[in-house]
Amino acid sequence: MKLILRSDRKGLGKRGDIVEVADGYGRNFLLPKGHALIATDGAVDQAASMRRARDLRDAQDRESAQTVAKALVAKTFTIKVKAGAEGRLFGSVTSADVAAAVESQAHVALDKRQLHVDHIKTTGTYQVSAKLHHDVEFPITIEVVAK
Repeated sequence: MKLILRSDRKGLGKRGDIVEVADGYGRNFLLPKGHALIATDGAVDQAASMRRARDLRDAQDRESAQTVAKALVAKTFTIKVKAGAEGRLFGSVTSADVAAAVESQAHVALDKRQLHVDHIKTTGTYQVSAKLHHDVEFPITIEVVAK
């Protein structure tokens, strides 16, 4: 069965893609839930416009992510935490802590799910990976200091 996706479906395709699926999957799941519509001639033209809109939105998202990346790469963010005498932390620094530090110090809101933080359990300077877009991944430098 040939269908046009109306929403992004993991493992199947993105909005506006024309996909070939099993008859039962299309008839019993995708069509009733509104995730797809049957690929007729008029609908294929509509799918092309959906893909163009998706591509434009993707380009704008990539451009804004690159702008944010350029601003954040040049800075070092300080996170103050409780630590023992030898620099070992009481707990650890999480992606939520890094996102809060970036928001308070650079006024840029990041989602903690966009950050990849390894286990930080001592004071020092670290690199945290941020992925704002599937094409834009960059390091953020943080400095963990004791209160």
